[in-house]
Amino acid sequence: MPQTIHVPVHHELVIKKSRFIACVQPMPDRAGAQQVVARLRAEHPGAAHVCWALLAGGQSAAVDDGEPSGTAGRPMLDVLRHQDLEGVLATVVRYFGGVKLGAGGLVRAYTDSVAQALLKAEKIAIIRQRTLRCAVSYPLEGLMRRELELAGAELEQVEHQQEVLFTFRLPDDKADALVGRLNEAGSGRIAWIEEPC
Repeated sequence: MPQTIHVPVHHELVIKKSRFIACVQPMPDRAGAQQVVARLRAEHPGAAHVCWALLAGGQSAAVDDGEPSGTAGRPMLDVLRHQDLEGVLATVVRYFGGVKLGAGGLVRAYTDSVAQALLKAEKIAIIRQRTLRCAVSYPLEGLMRRELELAGAELEQVEHQQEVLFTFRLPDDKADALVGRLNEAGSGRIAWIEEPC
């Protein structure tokens, strides 16, 4: 099950005089990630590199920022994927200490920086939600409200027009069962406005 993290976590690693300052934080999209990276560059003008990796809403990124290709961004992204994270940005600011680490050493340093930060993270399961809309006759309004409450659905909107229009959300894995129960309890008199998927 995919997870995200609750609040930003940090870890600093020093390897052969190079400082690796890692931060892993919740991030909904690429635009937000780029703003964070720009802010880090401004806050750390003496840093040699600001590398980052993002997994958010189908958007992913792995940026080496001048490190040899594949030695920073990709290893960081692999840590995020391995831990099944979503909506998360990992950044590592590197201050070069004068000693080259080699490709293997860089991969280990960036991987360890992010992995160590994640050890401090409070992870939260991501529960996919589904929004459903239906119309029922007025006599079925009470039944709908009871069934939605029993299912733990979040009632977003109720509109009283010629019929009663319900808009509600619930965890995706519970939606099909509720639709089946409602169709049965309503004897086919519930009209789904947007086909449940």
